[in-house]
Amino acid sequence: MDKNTIKIIGVTGIPEVRHGDDIAGLIVSSADNQNCLIRENDIFVIAQKIVSKSEGQFVYLSDIKPSSFAKVFGKKSGKDPRLIEVVLKESRQIIKIDYDRGILITETHHGFICANAGVDSSNVSRDDVVLRLPKNPDESAQKLLSKIQSLTGIKKMSVIISDTFGRPWREGQVNYSIGSSGIQPTVDYRGNKDSLNRVMNVTEIAIIDEMASAAELVMGKTSRIPVAIIRGVQYTDNQRGTGSLLRKKQTDLFR
Repeated sequence: MDKNTIKIIGVTGIPEVRHGDDIAGLIVSSADNQNCLIRENDIFVIAQKIVSKSEGQFVYLSDIKPSSFAKVFGKKSGKDPRLIEVVLKESRQIIKIDYDRGILITETHHGFICANAGVDSSNVSRDDVVLRLPKNPDESAQKLLSKIQSLTGIKKMSVIISDTFGRPWREGQVNYSIGSSGIQPTVDYRGNKDSLNRVMNVTEIAIIDEMASAAELVMGKTSRIPVAIIRGVQYTDNQRGTGSLLRKKQTDLFR
């Protein structure tokens, strides 16, 4: 493959994932069934939802007793106060409240800032069940990488766990990395010279977020393709994980 060309392959045929399922095994067998030979340097982008399902991150709303705040928010927004209580339990801090749209922007216990702490009710088996983010997405990515390496015998590859977040200042959502393993999260251009021979001082590209966003183009939201393989990207093996990209509050100009 030309060094200026990348390929994104949606892994089809992965069945509905349930608690305890072996995602790595499903990925390898599904890729094999579609005659997609897994190669050295492949990047696996895996949707957060199937990781959370396999890890049993389900919450049954019938088990939740809403707090006073959750009841008030639910009354003002029309949202189920039990769902709001789950969001609160998954948050370390509330950043912004929007009663009209029923949205809480929060900082999760992981350090992600997103709507409703990443708690999701779409594509879950029952109306009274919601899904939380993985407890430790970087650790989940590392375990998945190790298992895929073991099943294939290939050592140089990487895993990115992706989720969909909104963005300040722009409409629409994009996919971001919430967990990663085997890939350096950023490409640091600081100290290099640009095309006009000027030294770059701040440019550090979050390559794992770019990979997560690119993979969504074949994964989609309704295509039932929860995994994509990205091929042709040059990257450095690294175990820093996505957690290393979280901006500290003291350097965040917008909080």
